[in-house]
Amino acid sequence: MRVSELAKVANVTAETVRHYTRLGLIQAVRDPNNGYQNYDKVALQRLHFIRQAGELGFSLKQIEEIFQQSDSGDSPCPMVRDLLEKKVPETKMKIAQLQAHLIKMEDALRAWEGMPNGTPDGHSICCLIEDWEGSKQSH
Repeated sequence: MRVSELAKVANVTAETVRHYTRLGLIQAVRDPNNGYQNYDKVALQRLHFIRQAGELGFSLKQIEEIFQQSDSGDSPCPMVRDLLEKKVPETKMKIAQLQAHLIKMEDALRAWEGMPNGTPDGHSICCLIEDWEGSKQSH
């Protein structure tokens, strides 16, 4: 398969295929007759794996490490478990931070309901942000 064909079958963009090829996550063989890069079923399998691993929160660097371990004949499953066990609490912390951030945003919107729009006068940029009480509480 050529780049565009692989991209279509894998439901990704051609640029994604090229990017993963540059990173060495998938391999292509250059056709000596026309110079096109040809991909096989292994590349398609790896593309699907990259998407699934990405949905679980694995970075491309981590996916590369998983491939390296698998390519060397060792099971990457113990490493994958360890990585995901670390990602779960990290993700819970990020969710808590996002929830706290959302509360601040909602508080700001409520506070701004009764405030007029200001005009920049050289001393003020946006009175909504500058006069928001929530920012004084968080410092």
